[in-house]
Amino acid sequence: MRAELRKVSSGATESFSVRRDLVPDINNRWHYHDVVELICFKEGSGTHFIGDNIRRFHNNDVVLIGSNLPHFTRFDSSYFTQVNPNMLVLHFREDFWGNTFLNIPENAPVKSLLERSRRGILINGEAGKKVAHLMEEMLEASPQSRLLMLMQILYAIAEGKAEERLLSSMGFSAEYSESEQDRISAIYDYTLNHFQRKIYLEEIAEVAKLAPESFCRYFKSRMKKTYSDFVLEIRVGHACKLLIEDNFNLKQICYESGFNNGVTFHRYFKRYTGMSPTNYRKEFGLGR
Repeated sequence: MRAELRKVSSGATESFSVRRDLVPDINNRWHYHDVVELICFKEGSGTHFIGDNIRRFHNNDVVLIGSNLPHFTRFDSSYFTQVNPNMLVLHFREDFWGNTFLNIPENAPVKSLLERSRRGILINGEAGKKVAHLMEEMLEASPQSRLLMLMQILYAIAEGKAEERLLSSMGFSAEYSESEQDRISAIYDYTLNHFQRKIYLEEIAEVAKLAPESFCRYFKSRMKKTYSDFVLEIRVGHACKLLIEDNFNLKQICYESGFNNGVTFHRYFKRYTGMSPTNYRKEFGLGR
């Protein structure tokens, strides 16, 4: 599909915008925009698709998404029925301060940061905490103070480069034809709703309105991975969620995540996370 182009506007008296979102499905569509997006998930968890990257997001995660990089946010089902999400969203154009501002020597770190953001960046450590704090303050600040805070945010991220994690691969392409308008969104939605059972090639190909053999080529060419790997990443991500919640034993988590047996579960979990399910749980102080 072609990712949906969204127009992101700022106020008439401001060159960029910051807001608080409390609606879980505000961004649950494969889309992109010509502005840079900074997100702080104050409260909420779910699955974040950025380019060809799939990751679980949690409370206080901070992510920088460059212009024209397709992405998709899916909150866990509990945020539609039991609790409300809370996320801060900042949008700005790379050139909103003019064509020459980023070319002065002092702004070389920010210019480099914006170039890296085209792959998506997870901001960790002290930089992430500082950014989250500044974004919260921006909501109540004057337009002039917001401008200074934005510069503080960008320099905080740039200075914390050692702790950042680039998300999408260098080979990811954001080029889509007009005839693909809703295809990726349909694939994502269907997979997220059915990954706990076997998804047959014929059924997902039908969702994408492609022949089975064409679907395999199409998906790999767009996402740089096979559809089977895509489903496995979602299953492992769901298992991570259940391990953190600590409501299930490993056997229950195996089947709740769509795996048929424990051996397969452990093998793929370690492949995608680098550790066993037991060690993953211990990382969160939940070992038992």
